[in-house]
Amino acid sequence: MSAAFQRRSRLLLRGGVVHAPGLPHATAMAIEDATITWIGDDAAAAHFAPDAHRVVDLDGALVTPCFVDAHVHLAQTGLAARGVGLYGVATRDEALDRVARHAVGTDDPIILGFGWDETRWGPGGTITRDEVDRAAPGRPAYLARVDGHSAVVSSALLERAPELTTLAGWSADGRVERDAHHRARVAADRLVGPAMRTTAIRDALRAAAQAGIGCVHEIGAPHLSQLDDFARIEAIRAEEPTPGVVCYWGEPGAYDAAAEHGCRGLAGDLCIDGSIGSRTAAMQEPYADAADRRGHTYLDETQVRDHVVGCTRRGLQAGFHVIGDRAFAAAAAGLRAAAAELGVAAVTGARHRLEHVEMVDGVGIALLADLGVSASVQPAFDAAWGGDDRLYAARLGAQRAGAMNPFAAMAAAGVGLAFGSDSPVTPLAPWAGVRAAVQHRTPAQRLTVTAAFAAHTQGGWRAAGNDSAGWLAAGMPATYAVWDTHDTTGGGLPELHPDVPLPLCTATVIDGVAVYNLEGANL
Repeated sequence: MSAAFQRRSRLLLRGGVVHAPGLPHATAMAIEDATITWIGDDAAAAHFAPDAHRVVDLDGALVTPCFVDAHVHLAQTGLAARGVGLYGVATRDEALDRVARHAVGTDDPIILGFGWDETRWGPGGTITRDEVDRAAPGRPAYLARVDGHSAVVSSALLERAPELTTLAGWSADGRVERDAHHRARVAADRLVGPAMRTTAIRDALRAAAQAGIGCVHEIGAPHLSQLDDFARIEAIRAEEPTPGVVCYWGEPGAYDAAAEHGCRGLAGDLCIDGSIGSRTAAMQEPYADAADRRGHTYLDETQVRDHVVGCTRRGLQAGFHVIGDRAFAAAAAGLRAAAAELGVAAVTGARHRLEHVEMVDGVGIALLADLGVSASVQPAFDAAWGGDDRLYAARLGAQRAGAMNPFAAMAAAGVGLAFGSDSPVTPLAPWAGVRAAVQHRTPAQRLTVTAAFAAHTQGGWRAAGNDSAGWLAAGMPATYAVWDTHDTTGGGLPELHPDVPLPLCTATVIDGVAVYNLEGANL
């Protein structure tokens, strides 16, 4: 955090519930400058009150370490908030009505929509290019499916990128996936000017702060963002206090770019495959609802090996987007080959990562544990699409769907879990992610509240190579969030019953500087 932002000198918080390791009855916390100096109970806090410049009565609020969201797309998150929201839309007509209303109300150079899900709409399939053209006449439009791995484009956008019709994944009705989708997203991005893009990133960082998130992992890649976004993030953070950002760029061999932009790794959305909803995730067996499809792979095991070897030798994290079981097989083979070439110790020491890891068996889990590979996972995916009557079961059948997202099995084997949202695919809502892991639709894979919370705090730091952050203790940075909550356990964390509202963030503080204050909180 820049020294340009003024820090408070001595602050005492008391009368709350402080979640700190080994201190189950802590109610108060003392802070000097940017460092926690003491945590204890209110009786002992009286000793610190005379010397405090400010004393804040928490009125029973919960204080926790800030969350880390280990998989975020900042520009897309901000653009999705600015664009037309299609999440949860129940019918095709409603989706098109929203597009039409948005088109009338904005003069943005492109109509951006996110979140449509045709599985909610019954018979009839997806919206088409002709329908989008009627809803937004003459306007370039890019409307992404909820998983972000396919979209529908308008004729006006196609005119600006006519090569789409020559690429794998193009459909004459305007549906794009695979190579055509990647190119369509680039074409849409070109219509988003620098100022609009900077505003989107700033809005996303502010939204993260409002959600109690103290750090995000920005998952960039050529097919979904721009290298210049890293400079935009740096410029924004120089102007105002924001959550921290750990940068990743998903491009093989881009070592110079990683060094120039301070990237922790060439990892993240370096895609081995696509998504289940778009039927582009690579499967060993055909999709249950499309017997002629098994998805697609974009990288093979040799490319995986070469990338892991190159990153390991340069002290960078390697990492890949992996969802289907055939994609995981390619990742596993590449990791084994890299370990055979460099030695297990070298690969383990580099602390590589995989994103999503939704379909992994016991053998694969053991490999991740043996090679120290973190699993950056999204519990909200299971909440949205898991269960016998949801998308995963429709696409794959109940048996395969029931084995997905094995959080408890990975944790038991010693695989480091880092929770994230993949925003804008699912919202910046960390307590919802914790609850999704606690209420996993496969009961055997449920985590305790404590374990799930750790995966969304310490787990995110560890996935970025930092083992000394993510909890509250004397001597630690004053990086914490304050919550208005309801049901809490003896250790201070909410029990997260499905029928109880999730905690509301009232303040987010990073290194002693408030990056978010709910009106009236004044922390």
